[in-house]
Amino acid sequence: MKRHRRIKKALGITAAFFILIIIAGFVYEAIAFRMNKKEFPMPGKLVDAGNYSLHLNVQGEGAFTVIFEAGSGETSLSWGDIPEQLSSIARVVSYDRAGYAWSEEAETKRSGYHIVQELYTALQQEGIKGPYILVGHSLGGMYSRLFAEEYREEVAGLVLVDARPEEDEEQTAPIYAKENYVQKPSANVLSLLKQAGIMRFFQNYLLEGMVPVEERELFINVIATPKYFHAVEEEGKLSGDVEDAIRGQQLGRLPVKVIARGLPPDYKAFGISEESGQKIEEIWRNGQLGMLAISDNSEFIEAANSGHMIMKEEPELVRNIIKNLIQDLEEGKNK
Repeated sequence: MKRHRRIKKALGITAAFFILIIIAGFVYEAIAFRMNKKEFPMPGKLVDAGNYSLHLNVQGEGAFTVIFEAGSGETSLSWGDIPEQLSSIARVVSYDRAGYAWSEEAETKRSGYHIVQELYTALQQEGIKGPYILVGHSLGGMYSRLFAEEYREEVAGLVLVDARPEEDEEQTAPIYAKENYVQKPSANVLSLLKQAGIMRFFQNYLLEGMVPVEERELFINVIATPKYFHAVEEEGKLSGDVEDAIRGQQLGRLPVKVIARGLPPDYKAFGISEESGQKIEEIWRNGQLGMLAISDNSEFIEAANSGHMIMKEEPELVRNIIKNLIQDLEEGKNK
Protein backbone atom coordinates (compact mmCIF):
# COMPACT_ATOMS: atom_id res chain seq x y z
CA MET A 1 0.00 0.00 0.00
CA LYS A 2 2.80 2.42 0.93
CA ARG A 3 4.61 1.61 -2.30
CA HIS A 4 1.42 2.31 -4.25
CA ARG A 5 1.06 5.70 -2.52
CA ARG A 6 4.71 6.55 -3.26
CA ILE A 7 4.24 5.74 -6.96
CA LYS A 8 1.04 7.79 -7.06
CA LYS A 9 2.80 10.70 -5.35
CA ALA A 10 5.75 10.48 -7.75
CA LEU A 11 3.41 10.52 -10.74
CA GLY A 12 1.59 13.52 -9.28
CA ILE A 13 4.85 15.41 -8.79
CA THR A 14 5.97 14.54 -12.32
CA ALA A 15 2.65 15.70 -13.79
CA ALA A 16 2.80 18.94 -11.80
CA PHE A 17 6.37 19.48 -13.00
CA PHE A 18 5.37 19.13 -16.65
CA ILE A 19 2.37 21.42 -16.16
CA LEU A 20 4.67 24.06 -14.68
CA ILE A 21 7.04 23.70 -17.65
CA ILE A 22 4.13 24.15 -20.08
CA ILE A 23 2.86 27.22 -18.21
CA ALA A 24 6.39 28.63 -18.13
CA GLY A 25 6.62 28.05 -21.89
CA PHE A 26 3.44 30.01 -22.55
CA VAL A 27 4.61 32.88 -20.32
CA TYR A 28 8.08 32.87 -21.88
CA GLU A 29 6.66 32.97 -25.42
CA ALA A 30 4.21 35.77 -24.62
CA ILE A 31 6.95 37.96 -23.15
CA ALA A 32 9.51 37.16 -25.86
CA PHE A 33 6.99 37.79 -28.64
CA ARG A 34 5.92 41.15 -27.19
CA MET A 35 9.51 42.32 -26.67
CA ASN A 36 11.03 41.09 -29.95
CA LYS A 37 8.19 42.18 -32.21
CA LYS A 38 9.28 45.79 -31.64
CA GLU A 39 12.44 44.99 -33.62
CA PHE A 40 10.34 44.41 -36.74
CA PRO A 41 8.17 47.50 -37.34
CA MET A 42 5.46 47.48 -39.99
CA PRO A 43 6.97 48.74 -43.31
CA GLY A 44 3.67 50.20 -44.54
CA LYS A 45 0.35 50.91 -42.87
CA LEU A 46 -2.98 49.25 -42.14
CA VAL A 47 -5.76 50.06 -44.63
CA ASP A 48 -9.45 49.28 -44.21
CA ALA A 49 -10.54 46.41 -46.46
CA GLY A 50 -14.03 46.00 -45.01
CA ASN A 51 -14.39 45.36 -41.24
CA TYR A 52 -10.68 44.55 -40.93
CA SER A 53 -7.45 46.01 -42.23
CA LEU A 54 -4.72 44.87 -44.60
CA HIS A 55 -1.08 45.88 -44.41
CA LEU A 56 -0.14 47.80 -47.56
CA ASN A 57 3.35 49.07 -48.29
CA VAL A 58 3.10 51.67 -51.05
CA GLN A 59 6.22 53.10 -52.66
CA GLY A 60 6.94 55.44 -55.57
CA GLU A 61 4.82 57.09 -58.22
CA GLY A 62 4.23 56.40 -61.88
CA ALA A 63 1.72 55.84 -64.66
CA PHE A 64 1.31 52.19 -63.64
CA THR A 65 0.69 50.51 -60.29
CA VAL A 66 2.57 47.25 -59.73
CA ILE A 67 0.92 44.94 -57.20
CA PHE A 68 2.93 42.09 -55.67
CA GLU A 69 0.94 39.02 -54.59
CA ALA A 70 2.95 36.56 -52.49
CA GLY A 71 2.60 32.78 -52.49
CA SER A 72 1.05 30.58 -49.84
CA GLY A 73 2.70 31.14 -46.47
CA GLU A 74 4.77 34.03 -47.88
CA THR A 75 4.42 37.68 -46.93
CA SER A 76 4.97 41.09 -48.49
CA LEU A 77 8.63 40.79 -47.50
CA SER A 78 9.22 37.78 -49.74
CA TRP A 79 9.87 40.12 -52.67
CA GLY A 80 13.00 41.54 -51.06
CA ASP A 81 14.27 44.75 -52.66
CA ILE A 82 12.40 44.31 -55.95
CA PRO A 83 9.49 46.66 -55.05
CA GLU A 84 11.81 49.42 -53.85
CA GLN A 85 13.99 49.10 -56.95
CA LEU A 86 10.95 49.54 -59.19
CA SER A 87 9.52 52.47 -57.22
CA SER A 88 11.48 54.95 -59.33
CA ILE A 89 9.41 54.11 -62.43
CA ALA A 90 6.04 53.03 -60.99
CA ARG A 91 3.84 53.07 -57.95
CA VAL A 92 4.52 49.78 -56.20
CA VAL A 93 2.26 47.98 -53.73
CA SER A 94 3.36 44.97 -51.70
CA TYR A 95 0.84 43.74 -49.16
CA ASP A 96 -0.12 40.96 -46.76
CA ARG A 97 -3.31 39.01 -47.22
CA ALA A 98 -5.67 38.86 -44.24
CA GLY A 99 -4.13 36.92 -41.37
CA TYR A 100 -0.59 37.26 -42.70
CA ALA A 101 2.18 39.20 -40.92
CA TRP A 102 0.87 42.67 -40.00
CA SER A 103 -2.59 42.32 -41.59
CA GLU A 104 -5.59 41.66 -39.39
CA GLU A 105 -7.51 38.40 -39.42
CA ALA A 106 -10.42 38.22 -41.86
CA GLU A 107 -14.02 37.69 -40.82
CA THR A 108 -14.91 36.00 -44.12
CA LYS A 109 -13.71 32.65 -45.46
CA ARG A 110 -10.52 32.65 -47.50
CA SER A 111 -12.02 32.22 -50.95
CA GLY A 112 -10.24 33.64 -53.96
CA TYR A 113 -13.06 36.08 -54.64
CA HIS A 114 -12.94 37.46 -51.10
CA ILE A 115 -9.17 37.83 -51.29
CA VAL A 116 -9.14 39.84 -54.53
CA GLN A 117 -12.12 41.91 -53.39
CA GLU A 118 -10.34 42.77 -50.14
CA LEU A 119 -7.26 43.88 -52.04
CA TYR A 120 -9.31 45.97 -54.45
CA THR A 121 -11.24 47.58 -51.59
CA ALA A 122 -8.00 48.52 -49.83
CA LEU A 123 -6.58 49.97 -53.05
CA GLN A 124 -9.68 52.11 -53.58
CA GLN A 125 -9.62 53.18 -49.94
CA GLU A 126 -6.11 54.56 -50.51
CA GLY A 127 -6.98 56.11 -53.86
CA ILE A 128 -4.61 53.76 -55.68
CA LYS A 129 -6.00 53.50 -59.18
CA GLY A 130 -4.98 51.45 -62.20
CA PRO A 131 -3.78 50.58 -64.66
CA TYR A 132 -2.47 47.70 -62.55
CA ILE A 133 0.32 45.25 -63.30
CA LEU A 134 -0.16 42.11 -61.19
CA VAL A 135 2.92 40.14 -60.14
CA GLY A 136 2.01 36.84 -58.50
CA HIS A 137 4.16 34.05 -57.10
CA SER A 138 2.92 30.46 -56.71
CA LEU A 139 -0.61 30.55 -55.21
CA GLY A 140 -0.39 34.34 -55.50
CA GLY A 141 -0.25 33.85 -59.26
CA MET A 142 -3.70 32.31 -59.15
CA TYR A 143 -5.02 35.25 -57.13
CA SER A 144 -3.40 37.65 -59.62
CA ARG A 145 -5.11 35.89 -62.50
CA LEU A 146 -8.44 36.06 -60.68
CA PHE A 147 -7.90 39.77 -60.01
CA ALA A 148 -7.23 40.27 -63.74
CA GLU A 149 -10.44 38.36 -64.50
CA GLU A 150 -12.54 40.42 -62.08
CA TYR A 151 -11.10 43.85 -62.91
CA ARG A 152 -10.01 43.29 -66.50
CA GLU A 153 -10.48 46.89 -67.65
CA GLU A 154 -8.13 48.14 -64.94
CA VAL A 155 -5.33 45.60 -65.49
CA ALA A 156 -2.51 46.37 -67.94
CA GLY A 157 -0.28 43.33 -67.46
CA LEU A 158 0.34 40.09 -65.61
CA VAL A 159 3.64 38.58 -64.45
CA LEU A 160 3.41 35.01 -63.15
CA VAL A 161 6.42 33.91 -61.08
CA ASP A 162 6.45 30.10 -61.00
CA ALA A 163 2.72 30.44 -60.49
CA ARG A 164 0.57 27.49 -59.56
CA PRO A 165 -1.31 26.15 -62.61
CA GLU A 166 -5.03 25.55 -62.26
CA GLU A 167 -4.76 21.81 -62.97
CA ASP A 168 -1.89 21.13 -60.58
CA GLU A 169 -3.79 19.90 -57.52
CA GLU A 170 -6.10 17.61 -59.49
CA GLN A 171 -3.23 16.02 -61.42
CA THR A 172 -0.72 15.65 -58.58
CA ALA A 173 -3.07 14.55 -55.77
CA PRO A 174 -3.03 10.85 -56.83
CA ILE A 175 0.78 10.88 -56.93
CA TYR A 176 1.10 12.38 -53.45
CA ALA A 177 -1.48 9.88 -52.17
CA LYS A 178 0.48 6.99 -53.66
CA GLU A 179 3.60 8.26 -51.90
CA ASN A 180 1.71 8.60 -48.59
CA TYR A 181 2.92 12.18 -48.49
CA VAL A 182 2.21 13.77 -45.12
CA GLN A 183 1.25 17.43 -45.14
CA LYS A 184 2.51 19.78 -42.44
CA PRO A 185 0.74 19.73 -39.04
CA SER A 186 -2.64 21.41 -38.65
CA ALA A 187 -3.01 25.08 -37.81
CA ASN A 188 -4.08 24.17 -34.27
CA VAL A 189 -0.94 22.09 -33.69
CA LEU A 190 1.35 24.76 -35.14
CA SER A 191 -0.36 27.45 -33.06
CA LEU A 192 0.12 25.38 -29.90
CA LEU A 193 3.81 24.81 -30.67
CA LYS A 194 4.25 28.54 -31.15
CA GLN A 195 2.25 29.72 -28.13
CA ALA A 196 3.97 27.21 -25.83
CA GLY A 197 7.39 28.53 -26.84
CA ILE A 198 8.38 25.20 -28.38
CA MET A 199 8.74 26.61 -31.89
CA ARG A 200 10.94 29.44 -30.64
CA PHE A 201 13.13 27.21 -28.47
CA PHE A 202 13.57 24.49 -31.11
CA GLN A 203 13.42 26.71 -34.19
CA ASN A 204 16.65 25.40 -35.72
CA TYR A 205 15.13 21.92 -35.76
CA LEU A 206 11.44 22.58 -36.39
CA LEU A 207 11.96 25.20 -39.10
CA GLU A 208 14.75 23.40 -40.93
CA GLY A 209 13.95 23.24 -44.63
CA MET A 210 10.92 25.50 -44.16
CA VAL A 211 12.29 28.90 -43.21
CA PRO A 212 15.81 30.13 -44.15
CA VAL A 213 18.08 30.73 -41.17
CA GLU A 214 18.33 34.46 -41.87
CA GLU A 215 14.52 34.81 -41.84
CA ARG A 216 13.72 32.81 -38.70
CA GLU A 217 13.74 35.71 -36.24
CA LEU A 218 11.24 37.56 -38.41
CA PHE A 219 9.12 34.44 -38.78
CA ILE A 220 9.08 33.68 -35.05
CA ASN A 221 8.46 37.25 -33.91
CA VAL A 222 6.05 38.60 -36.54
CA ILE A 223 4.67 36.01 -38.92
CA ALA A 224 4.10 32.83 -36.88
CA THR A 225 0.81 33.59 -35.14
CA PRO A 226 -2.42 31.58 -34.83
CA LYS A 227 -4.14 33.91 -37.33
CA TYR A 228 -1.36 33.23 -39.84
CA PHE A 229 -1.45 29.45 -39.48
CA HIS A 230 -5.23 29.39 -39.83
CA ALA A 231 -5.18 31.73 -42.86
CA VAL A 232 -2.62 29.54 -44.65
CA GLU A 233 -4.57 26.39 -43.83
CA GLU A 234 -7.89 27.80 -45.01
CA GLU A 235 -6.37 29.15 -48.23
CA GLY A 236 -5.06 25.67 -48.95
CA LYS A 237 -8.46 24.08 -48.42
CA LEU A 238 -10.20 26.56 -50.70
CA SER A 239 -7.59 26.77 -53.46
CA GLY A 240 -9.68 24.41 -55.60
CA ASP A 241 -12.32 27.15 -55.86
CA VAL A 242 -9.71 29.52 -57.29
CA GLU A 243 -8.62 26.87 -59.79
CA ASP A 244 -12.22 26.49 -60.96
CA ALA A 245 -12.62 30.25 -61.29
CA ILE A 246 -9.63 30.69 -63.61
CA ARG A 247 -9.84 27.43 -65.58
CA GLY A 248 -10.11 28.15 -69.30
CA GLN A 249 -9.26 31.81 -68.72
CA GLN A 250 -8.81 34.01 -71.79
CA LEU A 251 -7.49 37.54 -71.31
CA GLY A 252 -7.30 38.59 -74.95
CA ARG A 253 -4.20 40.63 -75.76
CA LEU A 254 -3.25 41.33 -72.14
CA PRO A 255 0.56 41.12 -71.81
CA VAL A 256 1.37 38.02 -69.75
CA LYS A 257 4.88 36.97 -68.70
CA VAL A 258 5.23 33.40 -67.44
CA ILE A 259 8.46 32.95 -65.46
CA ALA A 260 9.16 29.30 -64.63
CA ARG A 261 11.80 27.69 -62.44
CA GLY A 262 14.67 25.88 -64.10
CA LEU A 263 15.68 23.79 -61.10
CA PRO A 264 13.34 21.16 -59.61
CA PRO A 265 12.85 20.79 -55.84
CA ASP A 266 14.60 18.02 -53.94
CA TYR A 267 11.59 15.75 -53.79
CA LYS A 268 13.54 13.06 -51.95
CA ALA A 269 13.93 15.46 -49.03
CA PHE A 270 10.13 15.40 -48.73
CA GLY A 271 10.04 11.61 -48.77
CA ILE A 272 8.91 11.40 -52.40
CA SER A 273 10.49 8.88 -54.76
CA GLU A 274 12.54 10.01 -57.74
CA GLU A 275 9.99 8.59 -60.18
CA SER A 276 7.06 10.41 -58.57
CA GLY A 277 9.13 13.58 -58.25
CA GLN A 278 9.79 13.54 -61.98
CA LYS A 279 6.08 13.11 -62.70
CA ILE A 280 5.15 15.99 -60.38
CA GLU A 281 7.78 18.22 -61.96
CA GLU A 282 6.59 17.34 -65.47
CA ILE A 283 3.04 18.27 -64.51
CA TRP A 284 4.27 21.58 -63.08
CA ARG A 285 6.32 22.37 -66.19
CA ASN A 286 3.44 21.55 -68.53
CA GLY A 287 1.23 23.75 -66.39
CA GLN A 288 3.65 26.66 -66.78
CA LEU A 289 3.63 26.26 -70.54
CA GLY A 290 -0.14 25.84 -70.49
CA MET A 291 -0.59 29.27 -68.91
CA LEU A 292 0.67 30.83 -72.13
CA ALA A 293 -2.79 30.09 -73.54
CA ILE A 294 -4.54 32.57 -71.23
CA SER A 295 -3.46 35.42 -73.51
CA ASP A 296 -2.67 35.97 -77.17
CA ASN A 297 0.19 38.17 -75.99
CA SER A 298 2.12 35.87 -73.66
CA GLU A 299 5.80 35.05 -73.23
CA PHE A 300 7.61 32.19 -71.48
CA ILE A 301 10.84 32.88 -69.56
CA GLU A 302 12.85 30.20 -67.79
CA ALA A 303 14.74 31.14 -64.63
CA ALA A 304 17.49 28.63 -65.35
CA ASN A 305 19.31 29.08 -62.04
CA SER A 306 16.30 29.13 -59.73
CA GLY A 307 14.01 26.81 -57.89
CA HIS A 308 10.50 27.83 -56.81
CA MET A 309 11.60 31.03 -55.03
CA ILE A 310 12.72 32.81 -58.19
CA MET A 311 12.30 36.31 -56.73
CA LYS A 312 14.89 35.43 -54.06
CA GLU A 313 17.27 33.41 -56.22
CA GLU A 314 17.20 35.60 -59.36
CA PRO A 315 15.66 38.90 -58.22
CA GLU A 316 17.32 40.83 -61.04
CA LEU A 317 15.54 38.65 -63.60
CA VAL A 318 12.12 39.31 -62.06
CA ARG A 319 12.86 43.01 -61.65
CA ASN A 320 14.02 43.41 -65.26
CA ILE A 321 11.01 41.58 -66.69
CA ILE A 322 8.65 43.90 -64.80
CA LYS A 323 10.73 46.94 -65.74
CA ASN A 324 10.73 46.03 -69.42
CA LEU A 325 6.99 45.39 -69.34
CA ILE A 326 6.38 48.85 -67.88
CA GLN A 327 8.59 50.45 -70.52
CA ASP A 328 6.84 48.55 -73.32
CA LEU A 329 3.44 49.59 -72.02
CA GLU A 330 4.53 53.22 -71.80
CA GLU A 331 5.74 53.05 -75.39
CA GLY A 332 2.59 51.30 -76.57
CA LYS A 333 4.40 48.16 -77.72
CA ASN A 334 1.97 45.70 -76.14
CA LYS A 335 -1.20 46.71 -77.91
